[in-house]
Amino acid sequence: MCGINGLFYFDSARNADGTLVDRMRAVARHRGPDDRGVYVRGNVGLGFNRLSIIDLSGGRQPMANEDQSVWIVFNGEIYNFAWLRSDLAARGHVFRTRSDTEAIVHAWEEYGESCVEKLRGMFAFVIWDERRRVLFAARDRLGIKPFYYFADAEQFAFASELKSLLEAPGVPREIDPAALGEYLRRRYVIAPNTILKGIRKLPPGHTITVTSDGCALKKYWDVPLEPPVEIGGQEALAQLSVILEETLRLHLVADVPLGAFLSGGLDSSCVVALMSKLGATRIRTFSIGYDSPESELDYARAVAGRFQTEHHELRLTPAAFRDTVPTIVWHMDEPVGDTASIPLYYLAEFARRHVAVALSGEGSDELFGGYSIYRRMLGFERVNRLPMMMPAGRILAAVAGDTKVRKYAEMLGRPLEWRYGGVGKLFSETQIRRLCRHGDAPFDSVAAAYASCAHLPPLARMAYVDLKTWLADDLLVKADRMSMAHSLELRVPFLDHHLVEFAARLPGRLKIRGGVTKYLLKKWAEPLLPPEIVYRPKKGFPVPLKSWFRGDLSEFAREALLDSSGLAREFLDRSEIERLLAMHQREDRSEQIYSLIVLDQWRRRFTQPSRHLQSIGSAAP
Repeated sequence: MCGINGLFYFDSARNADGTLVDRMRAVARHRGPDDRGVYVRGNVGLGFNRLSIIDLSGGRQPMANEDQSVWIVFNGEIYNFAWLRSDLAARGHVFRTRSDTEAIVHAWEEYGESCVEKLRGMFAFVIWDERRRVLFAARDRLGIKPFYYFADAEQFAFASELKSLLEAPGVPREIDPAALGEYLRRRYVIAPNTILKGIRKLPPGHTITVTSDGCALKKYWDVPLEPPVEIGGQEALAQLSVILEETLRLHLVADVPLGAFLSGGLDSSCVVALMSKLGATRIRTFSIGYDSPESELDYARAVAGRFQTEHHELRLTPAAFRDTVPTIVWHMDEPVGDTASIPLYYLAEFARRHVAVALSGEGSDELFGGYSIYRRMLGFERVNRLPMMMPAGRILAAVAGDTKVRKYAEMLGRPLEWRYGGVGKLFSETQIRRLCRHGDAPFDSVAAAYASCAHLPPLARMAYVDLKTWLADDLLVKADRMSMAHSLELRVPFLDHHLVEFAARLPGRLKIRGGVTKYLLKKWAEPLLPPEIVYRPKKGFPVPLKSWFRGDLSEFAREALLDSSGLAREFLDRSEIERLLAMHQREDRSEQIYSLIVLDQWRRRFTQPSRHLQSIGSAAP
């Protein structure tokens, strides 16, 4: 797990500046405190920060092949690297290290651009091939590892983090109004777009090839789009067990101490249960909670006790939130208005005192039908088959006094694409028009995702949309940034692409059945976990912001959003912000308030060209 950055000038006579490449690298030094390196030759420069996990002494980067004609910088883990090394050695390749990085170098030599199809893991890497004069970059299938880039007529610049990219001359800092609209709609910006004009994210499952002629983007993988296969419950359970055990076994390979985040929910508890079943010794588990009803520490404690883990707990306070938001925003790179970033930041810091690698349960809900809203939307599918549902819904919405009743009444008779816009819905279109001073239409990446899977059943379509949007550009962004802020590698075994492909082909009846979400996974977990863990309601990563913004953090929110130099001065309508703060005293608006605070803090740190990013970064703990 590391950080990468670099430059390529389209004019081969223009030399890359090693000092600039190193400055880009230094901004993201938290991603790799164990080692660093820079390679500069002609019009190409590569930078690298290393967090040593495998082959601690031999995996230094930038790394080259035997004759130094191919160079690589690589962020991530290749879990099948032992198999890949054996395959390549049998084809005549000679290895000098035990690292997974070197396996990618030789795979490039052997397979060229199709080398990515051989890789099983999480990765973002760049290869410079001196002989071919080709710069080749790739991002893993689900978007676990980040990759930002900027290209104009003169240069192609790339980095693991946006803040590194902004060190390169000519890279813009102008907010894209369409991206701002998407943020207000979703609380994040979906790839390939970013919040800044001209800067792009390489989409998951894509490569980009850069030569003197320009850049060529290519998709090499997607979530399977075939209709679900017919399979019996027992056969599906048997196949799931095999894939889960194989995946977890691969994710346990490390040359450093390893642990797991444990919320006490089903997903993280399954990870810990499998670690124990596979014989992992001295399992270290880490949980976070509050002195409030939202806390789940009791459940986590029960799972830790069952598997005799070395368990560690941390409690979060309102003061911790207030003091850390600027730092969280700094590390997040783009504004992501997900309140779970707060406990995740502290949990990663806490875990890093004991381990260098932690396993987590991200992705299970999208794979196995875990969100309760999926169940509700399927209910609408059945009800909406009845005639006259749309006019009935409009009448009910007009007379409903309760906001939630009105919201669901408006969904009667509506197609799935209208009703379900993804997990991360924030402001309505009407609210955005009142709130936002810029009139540009927001990007609609959710509509594009729906268009790709229009032929699939409703549950498969919702899962596909969430995998391509919410998971890649919210959940995995915060997982990467909050862990790497503390130089902690976070592994997400549910997002092994073999498991994703298996789950995508399952029929809906094995995901949601009789009102039970994640039906197949829960059946698999029954022999391993107590019923109160397997079948308790999902909570996610709760944060008590509702009460905090009505009490301890009320004044903090007002000052942050209504400051004369804040969002209300340039981008958002002040009266609408005041209305939102007042409304929160009557009904919960904490997610919206938090997202606006994040946007304000991000704007102050990333769009002010007079402030040098390294100086800001060095101030962040």
